[in-house]
Amino acid sequence: MIRQEVMVHIRRGDEYLVLRRTDHAYWHAVAGGVEPGEDWRAAAVRELQEETGLTAVDVREIGAFAYEPADFEVNGGHVRAFAAEAPPGWEPTLNDEHDVYRWCSFDEAYSLLYWPEPKELLRKI
Repeated sequence: MIRQEVMVHIRRGDEYLVLRRTDHAYWHAVAGGVEPGEDWRAAAVRELQEETGLTAVDVREIGAFAYEPADFEVNGGHVRAFAAEAPPGWEPTLNDEHDVYRWCSFDEAYSLLYWPEPKELLRKI
């Protein structure tokens, strides 16, 4: 079964948030699966809250992509990507999926992000 997932890039002014995953130690954006009966936008808002503590955020869709199965994925998936603006001074509260975060310039975030699709979608924010 093809997974339905969301990814959310967070920007705060001219900074971009990147998170290091605890399971595979790569840098990524907020991401997670769409639950049964949940729409894409609701999943993005929920994942933001679960992974960073950011709530009541207006998210906007910035693109979509599909991925093939990888060594640590059971199946491929379809991802809809969103962007959210964090308020000035806000800092994330990470859940157990991430161990470190960084606020970066566009160039730093682009170089840290592991997967090519999130890198390219960063350009659409």
